Amino acid sequence: MATTIVLLRRRDLRLHDNPALYYAAKKGEVLPVFVLDDTTTDQQSSAQNWWLYRSLEQFTTNFKAIGGELIIRRGDTRTIILELIKQTSAQAVFWNRCYEPTVYIKDQQLAKQLDQMGMVMQTFESQLLLSPWKTKKADGMPYKVFTSFYKNLQKQEIHRPLPALSSISMARVDVLSLPMAELDLLPTSNWTKKLERHWDVREQAALDKLQQFTERSLIHYKDERDYPAVARHSALSPYLATGLLSARTVYYHVLECDIYGEAFLRQLAWREFSWHVLFHFPESLHQPLNEKFSSFRWDNDKTLLDLWKKGKTGYPLVDAGMRELWETGFMHNRVRMLAASFLTKHLLIHWEKGADWFFDTLVDADLANNTMGWQWAAGTGADAAPYFRVFNPVLQGKKFDEEGEYVKRWVPELKLLPAKYIHEPHKAPENVLRAAHITIGKDYPAPIVDHKAARTRALGRYDEVKKK
Repeated sequence: MATTIVLLRRRDLRLHDNPALYYAAKKGEVLPVFVLDDTTTDQQSSAQNWWLYRSLEQFTTNFKAIGGELIIRRGDTRTIILELIKQTSAQAVFWNRCYEPTVYIKDQQLAKQLDQMGMVMQTFESQLLLSPWKTKKADGMPYKVFTSFYKNLQKQEIHRPLPALSSISMARVDVLSLPMAELDLLPTSNWTKKLERHWDVREQAALDKLQQFTERSLIHYKDERDYPAVARHSALSPYLATGLLSARTVYYHVLECDIYGEAFLRQLAWREFSWHVLFHFPESLHQPLNEKFSSFRWDNDKTLLDLWKKGKTGYPLVDAGMRELWETGFMHNRVRMLAASFLTKHLLIHWEKGADWFFDTLVDADLANNTMGWQWAAGTGADAAPYFRVFNPVLQGKKFDEEGEYVKRWVPELKLLPAKYIHEPHKAPENVLRAAHITIGKDYPAPIVDHKAARTRALGRYDEVKKK
C-alpha cells in the first residue's frame, strides 16, 4: 500500500526546484494542500495578495497538466493538517520551510506534535540558497556584517536545483477544497488592476525573464544597475519573493555567466543575509538592531508622510520613485534607497512607517529584505549606512538620472522642463517654467523641506543619540 503524504503548500507555487513537492511525489501518493493562514501573517501586503491569487491560478493549471489537483483551505495550519491526517489516514507530512518569524514558530510547534504522534515529517529548504543556520561565525554566532557573511557563503556548498516535476500520483481521497474567491485575496478597490499591465505572474514567465536578463542585461549590470532609466535591473525580485522562481535556479544560471555574474550574485547574497539576520534577530521587525536608536526622537508628521506616499515632496527623483511604486508595485533599488533615506532623515519619520507602506504596495514585498533595507537606510540596522550619510536628492538625481528620463516618465508634469532644472524645478527661471507649463505650488510642489536645513536637523537628532 502506497504511503499517503500530506504536502503543505504556501508561497512555493512552482514545479521547478521544489524539494517538498519533488520528494513527496517520489515517495508516495500526495495530498497537496494550499493553506492561507491568517494567523501567521507578520505583515499584510495588498500587492502580494494580488500576486498570490494570480500565482494560485497559474499553479493550479500547471499542476493539473501533470496529474495533480491542489486542495485549497483557509484557517489555522495546524488544525487543517491534523484534520486531513485524521480524515485520510495519511502517514507523512512534507513542507518547504518558511522563515517569517510567526510562521516558523508555528511550524516548529506543528513539527513537534507530528513527531509525538509518530508521523513521518520532513521539511526542506526551498526559499533560500542555504538555511539561515548554515552560515555562522567560527564561534557559532550569527553574522551582523554582510562582507563577512558573504565570504563565508562563498565557501559553502549550494545544492543544485532539482528538475521540474513532470508527473505526480494523487492520494485517492475525497476532501473539501475552497473556491479561490473565498480566500479574499483580491482587494475591493481597483488599485491592483493596473498591476496586470506590468506583470506576468506565471512560473514560465519567471524562467523566461531570468533567461532574458542573463542574455541582454547581465553583462551591463555591474556598471549600469544604479541608473533607473537604463533599466538594467533583473526585475526577478517579485518571482523570488513569492516562490515562483527558485533562488538556486537563479544562482546556478547566473554562475554559468562567469565574471559577469558576480555583481548580481552579491545582491542575491544580500537577500540571504537579510533572512539570516531576521531569523536570528526576529525582534528587528519592530526594533532597531542598533540599540542606541531606541531613544531616537522621530517626528512622524502624518501630513509629510502622506505627501511622501503620493510622490508630492518637491524632489523629482523621490516623487518619481513613489509614483512608479503606486503604478507598478515596483521601484528601482537606487530610488528605493533615496526614498527611504528621505523619509527617515529629511522628514524624521520612523522607518517602520515606510517599511509598512513598501510592504503593502510592493509586488516583491519580502519581509526580511524590506526590513533590512529600511533599517539600513535609516542607519539603525545591521551593517547599516551611517546615519550621518544623508542622501542629497538633487545630487542623486543629477548623478543617476542626469537627463531626467526616469523623472519625466513618472512625473509627466515636468516632461517639458530642460534637464538643467529637472531635479530642481523650483529654481527654474519664470520664463522656463512658463514655457514648460509649470506653476510651482500648483502643477508641481515646492520642496516640502529644505535639504540643508533637514540634514542639519537630522544630524542634531543623531548627536542626541550619540550623547546618550
